[in-house]
Amino acid sequence: MAAPSREQIHQEVQNYYGKELQKSEDLKTNACITSARPVSKLVRDALERIHEEVVARYYGCGLVIPECLSSCRILDLGSGSGRDCFLLSQLVGEQGHVTGIDMTKGQVRHRSGAPHHPSSSTSHHSLPPARLSWRRSTLPTTWISLATESRTWSSSMVTWRTWVMLDWLTTATILSCLPSLLAALQPGGEMYFSDVYASQRLSETTRKHRVLWGECLAGALYWRDLYSIAEEVGFSPPRLVTASPITIGDKELEGIVGDCRFVSATYRLFKVPAGSRTGPGQATYSGGIVGHEQELVFDANFTFKEGEVVNVDAEMAAILQNSRFAEKFLIRAGGANAAGLQGCCSKGVKEKICDPFQLLEQLRAPGPASCCGGTCGPPGCC
Repeated sequence: MAAPSREQIHQEVQNYYGKELQKSEDLKTNACITSARPVSKLVRDALERIHEEVVARYYGCGLVIPECLSSCRILDLGSGSGRDCFLLSQLVGEQGHVTGIDMTKGQVRHRSGAPHHPSSSTSHHSLPPARLSWRRSTLPTTWISLATESRTWSSSMVTWRTWVMLDWLTTATILSCLPSLLAALQPGGEMYFSDVYASQRLSETTRKHRVLWGECLAGALYWRDLYSIAEEVGFSPPRLVTASPITIGDKELEGIVGDCRFVSATYRLFKVPAGSRTGPGQATYSGGIVGHEQELVFDANFTFKEGEVVNVDAEMAAILQNSRFAEKFLIRAGGANAAGLQGCCSKGVKEKICDPFQLLEQLRAPGPASCCGGTCGPPGCC
């Protein structure tokens, strides 16, 4: 029996999310309800304003909310119940906009019934609907086309404030989106997403299992392959942000996946302009990002404290200089040990953490070792 076709996958996922799942408690694994890194008070307060029914129908694999969002134009692919879109619309400000796109009819119908979030300022759940728009499409390339043709991606905007967030999609869908996403993003734009990754390439039995598709596991990518695919397409090397464990609470499913492990991991990829990588340097965070005024945890390898000089590699220097973070950092070329990497609890040089399973082990470990050190993943990712 062959692996399911793209059309079969789309139909199965639509049925699973549109008909079989009514709330997060119906899931057989925690792949779609895993937690991400701790969020700021700003995000927590925004979540409090979202209706409980929208939150209950959230099946995303991690809270994918990056920093520095004022005036951003955001495209949320696989927006599901719309929880993150409602949240983000509170963070982008008057000049920002959020477009949520999903292929599941039931989800779109649910969130478009906006009595949960009326525009009246007297409502406890009042949110800014003018900053939100919704689309439905079954083809990922159509999603991107719809977004790029809409007013939310106007060429008059500040180009480096454009970024894309992926809430929940099968990995196969994400990979098919990458070339179009790269073309749609403005220079300095970001793709920030949470997805499920496997510790090894999946067996045919796993890849064609209907429930495992619905539970986000059958389409999981072997984590090392993400690095090579991103390089082939033209994105910057993936930057691992955080990782959360995935557990399977069903004996039958456990037997099917065997010794393969799964993790929910958040990555960020940037469209760095050609020729912008001029070498390593020293970065100083000037503060000022709302919710991260004193400290910005950029990813699993870099934490920037206000006023502190941090040695960064050429890739990080190029990202900070050419993205929406540019006005928040002072970058100087060179510097002692500039090719090294600063850790969240070490001022020395350490190796970059690329492997989400290794990061997970470090986060579980007690004491200082839980956030320091690390070894590289695939060749070239460091």
